[in-house]
Amino acid sequence: MPRPGRTDGRALGSLLAGIFGLLLAFLGLPGLVLGPIAYFLGKSSARRITESRGELGGRSTAVAGWVMGVVATAIGAVVSLVWLTIILVAVFGPPPP
Repeated sequence: MPRPGRTDGRALGSLLAGIFGLLLAFLGLPGLVLGPIAYFLGKSSARRITESRGELGGRSTAVAGWVMGVVATAIGAVVSLVWLTIILVAVFGPPPP
């Protein structure tokens, strides 16, 4: 069984962006920025690793970053909508009955 080569740098970048995206997703916009970055880095890294035929490793790292990017984006979107609603109600008041 051949040993995989070095870990793809995009996989590590995806994982880090996913972790920070999850940590900051409860603030709203940071999750919406870092989540898609983690997703796209993870997807491209997984594709590069598959196409390298064993020369690159780190597929599980890339997939973990990819999944965390999706979760961070979803949480960031929900939190951003909640913040927007709170701000609009604070500025314009509650909707008329």
